[in-house]
Amino acid sequence: MLTLGFGIVTAAVLALAAVGLSLQFGVTNYVNFAYGAYLAFGMFFTYTGQTVLHMPIWLAAVLGVIATGLVAVLIDALVLEPFVRRGTSGFFLLIVTFGLSLVLLNLVQAIWGVGFDEFQVAAGSPVKLGPFSFTAAQLSVVGIAVVTMVAVHLLLTRTNLGKSMRAMSDNAPLARATGIDTRRVTSWTWFISGCLAGLGGITLAFNTVEFQASSGNTFLFVIFAAVILGGIGQIYGAMIGALIIGLVVNFAGLVISSAYDLDAAFAVLVLVLLVRPQGIIPTIGKA
Repeated sequence: MLTLGFGIVTAAVLALAAVGLSLQFGVTNYVNFAYGAYLAFGMFFTYTGQTVLHMPIWLAAVLGVIATGLVAVLIDALVLEPFVRRGTSGFFLLIVTFGLSLVLLNLVQAIWGVGFDEFQVAAGSPVKLGPFSFTAAQLSVVGIAVVTMVAVHLLLTRTNLGKSMRAMSDNAPLARATGIDTRRVTSWTWFISGCLAGLGGITLAFNTVEFQASSGNTFLFVIFAAVILGGIGQIYGAMIGALIIGLVVNFAGLVISSAYDLDAAFAVLVLVLLVRPQGIIPTIGKA
């Protein structure tokens, strides 16, 4: 039961990050390999807010989420959008984002260093929920993930912005022809995706306790496993994929050394690519 509880917490962290990546891919139709650096930005913006600006952790986390969203929009406008306007193919954009990930990783290391840091949060007493035992931080992570998933669902189904995102995901040229401001929708998508990445990074830091500049990139592979398992660009598929991968990664620790439990995500990824490369939910009608 303890392993199942840890799996639920890992799945919650993974869902936040995977949904953000799927949302961005669904609208822009290319993979962002720099996404792991966005998780690091969320961690370190929050860390700076708490340790330098002396904010309460919740306020520092809000700062970290919003700041990461703004960074994502800025990077899109200055680096990625010029390539999109030139009609650069998805493959070359993938190479661009891979190079961007290296630049951003070095930027994070230059600003915040390469050592380990941690948030200043009291551990508190374990909370018993039936057969499960969670810390207050872990319960907060699960609660944040549930509320965020509901918010994303309402955004996509009840707002004009969400409907525009879904239209662009299905057919961007047709969406543009019907009068949708695709550039504005894309900018909002990057902001929301960046916010989710920042939130994913913050909750990852809560879950692992210690974090460093490369923590986001290390976790990126697990995020991709969840996204591909659920169906690339599928928001709800990413949620399902996150739950499965989160449980697999934690239960793998019962069989192999915990130092290699993330390799279980790689095994699942390879199996999915061999057996069902379209994922649990096919990518037609992505959002």
